Amino acid sequence: MAEDPQDTGDRDEDPQDPQDPQDPQGESTTGETTTGESYVSLLNLPLSSDLDRISEQLHTLARAQGALQELLKAVLSISSELELPTVLRRIVSTAMKLAGARYGAMGVLDKDGEFLSEFIPLGLTAKELADLEGVELPRGRGLLGHVIRHPEPLRVTDISTHPESAGFPPGHPPMRSLLGVAIRGRGGSYGNLYLSERKDGRPFDRHDERVILALAGTAGVAIENARLYQQVRRSAEQFQRLLLPQLPDLRPFTAGAAYRPASAPAALGGDWYDALLLPDGACALMVGDVVGHDLWAAANMSQIRNMLRALCYDRRTPPGSILTQLDRIMHAWADVPIATALLGRLEPAEGGWLLRWTSAGHPPPLLLLPDGRTRYLDTEPGVPLGVATELPRPDHSQMVPIDSTIVFFTDGLVECPGQSLDVGMDALAVTAARHAGRHPEELCLALADHHPSDGHDDIAVIALRTPPLMGYGRS
Repeated sequence: MAEDPQDTGDRDEDPQDPQDPQDPQGESTTGETTTGESYVSLLNLPLSSDLDRISEQLHTLARAQGALQELLKAVLSISSELELPTVLRRIVSTAMKLAGARYGAMGVLDKDGEFLSEFIPLGLTAKELADLEGVELPRGRGLLGHVIRHPEPLRVTDISTHPESAGFPPGHPPMRSLLGVAIRGRGGSYGNLYLSERKDGRPFDRHDERVILALAGTAGVAIENARLYQQVRRSAEQFQRLLLPQLPDLRPFTAGAAYRPASAPAALGGDWYDALLLPDGACALMVGDVVGHDLWAAANMSQIRNMLRALCYDRRTPPGSILTQLDRIMHAWADVPIATALLGRLEPAEGGWLLRWTSAGHPPPLLLLPDGRTRYLDTEPGVPLGVATELPRPDHSQMVPIDSTIVFFTDGLVECPGQSLDVGMDALAVTAARHAGRHPEELCLALADHHPSDGHDDIAVIALRTPPLMGYGRS
């Protein structure tokens, strides 16, 4: 580009140069200020349409930031759950909150991925639920099926005008808008998340779609974690049950037992129970708890149970002496476990049955009398097994009427951190009294299902009901 011949580039900088009306202090040589230029700059402000556009962009940005914060909270909330039913409901409720939707649902696919095997709706009022009573839950037809066959996000402003809409059953609340998003796991599609009716009356927009898509990614991971947790928990429970005995035929006694694993995944426990008829007509009843929640505790539990069964059989040794022998055997192991135990021997006596028992640091037996009253057979519990073989283990005895029920249990049934053990034991006695007339098996299941503990420890409970004597054991 050619230079201008009139510009040499050497012009002096003169603050009073008439061609330069502005002096170094920002004042004009005529004494006038630059206020006129400010007026001119006002003419360059955006028009009202531009201001509206900027306002809308700021509003969108604020909405996006708010949604991001809510999404982060949602991720933490969903990821903190491990029970699958709770995870699924929390995903739906969180999606409804993020999109401002009145209704939400989770559709879980069947094993073939073609239809819905489970449908979890939220947001329906009590009246709306009553109006739908007797109506079959959706199987995945119409628009719900569209999301199954085409797992990309679906936004519909008016459901009734969509070519694949199948309508609603009688009693279904009116719904116009729909947002459907697939939820995927490592094994493919798990199900679909459906939202309907924004509370502000507007249709779902692209912002809603993006937020719910982000949530669906987290939901897929949370569901996989919950399913893995269930598999691990089932495997641990199955292994634990394989170590526990099937109660033998104890007739004429009636017996029952129940076991519940700890709520933590893969938390194998050391709780166990057992009972067996003895050659002299007595019945041995036992329960125990090895310290720890791992394979080591489970293996030790199995060994202790088997040894105690062998020590009880074919001898009339008092329970205290049997636990002393067991304790000495355990102290010969390379790694001595710590365990609590309760061992009882029920033998026929004049007019009823005599219970002899001893405790190694274990909760006391619970006695349910024929008239429905309950009482704990409280005695000095003694020290746990694996602590000190030289300490004595006293025996205790109690006459038990015919048709009474004796309950042995582990502390996982009544223990709750931060709460006195007496509170849990009192609650257990109330539950036992309420179910005292049921078969011992049903009684144990009721106690295991309605226990007052926090569920963080495994539970073992066994119950034995005394029969009429009828000459039994009187040889």
